[in-house]
Amino acid sequence: MDEEFKLEKVGGVRVRIAPSPTGPLHIGTARTALFNYLFAKKYQGIFVLRIEDTDVERSRPEFEKDIMESLKWLGIEWDEGPDRGGDFGPYRQSERRASYKRYLEKLLAEGRAYYCFCTKEELDAERQYQLSIGQPPKYSGKCANLPKEVVEKYLTEGKPSVIRFKAPIKKIEFEDLIRGKIEFDSSLIGDIVVAKDLENPLYNFACVIDDFEMQISHVIRGEDHLPNTPKQILIQDALNFPHPKYAHLPLILGPDRSKLSKRHGAVSISEYEKEGILPEALVNFIAFLGWHPGTERYIYTMAALIKDFSTERIQKAGAVFNIRRLEFLNGFYIRQKSVEKLTELCLPYLIESGLIEKI
Repeated sequence: MDEEFKLEKVGGVRVRIAPSPTGPLHIGTARTALFNYLFAKKYQGIFVLRIEDTDVERSRPEFEKDIMESLKWLGIEWDEGPDRGGDFGPYRQSERRASYKRYLEKLLAEGRAYYCFCTKEELDAERQYQLSIGQPPKYSGKCANLPKEVVEKYLTEGKPSVIRFKAPIKKIEFEDLIRGKIEFDSSLIGDIVVAKDLENPLYNFACVIDDFEMQISHVIRGEDHLPNTPKQILIQDALNFPHPKYAHLPLILGPDRSKLSKRHGAVSISEYEKEGILPEALVNFIAFLGWHPGTERYIYTMAALIKDFSTERIQKAGAVFNIRRLEFLNGFYIRQKSVEKLTELCLPYLIESGLIEKI
């Protein structure tokens, strides 16, 4: 199969979903999780749940719990994760800081990364100047060649700093499983910030380390991550890591083709559950947000989705979210239930409304 990416150690397909526990699970992340799950199961691969909780201020245990419970409610079960372990853990980024530090120190020692002491005011002024002369804003590299003794002096004094990756000037090319050949010019990117310090990596760096150490073969994620891919490829090259295969899913849009929001009917997965949406209806609905089987069939069980799913049938254009279609599918699945099962499903709502008393 042309989508296969063989790994030296474990081989086969390994994919992941890596949500941040800064809010409940929403449609976009659920769609990404579903597509990764379908891809893994179709090719007898491994589906990994990784929690990206390095944002200490916004990450909450209750959101992590909501994410896990919502995925399970949808029938999306992971093979490796923080609650069930695996050979490539830990599966929370907050527990992986030693790995990030080791690779940051390696890049610093090799001159592929450096400490930057520029203030926010200096960076803002630099950005405004570049925009004023029609240049794309990027860091000038002012701190890239500071003498070692100056760097050590500033660090000893506690001068605020970040760690930047020294991006080589090159053309970056990769084959996206959905979009085909994609090219980027790294000269437009500049030296990106990869960590606040040795203990606190930022997204693009931590993601690269995690994907490598967890031997992820395919990265299937939203189109909004496309600008991150060349940055991650540059870091992979600097560390001599293999490149996973990439597939960038189309954005989910409202009926007016604007960014999806609550006004279009999109809420968290747990809210859909509370509103009486059945998990099989929601899975069926989410699957068609950017994917189509190429036939007139539109009712799918999870098993059927696994059988028919293919990245070749994922569209490039934005996927339109239509709440009426979800309601139609929910009605269909409700009508398939037996009276006994329907009664069981309705009881919690009848009790909550006060129409009947809990026995």
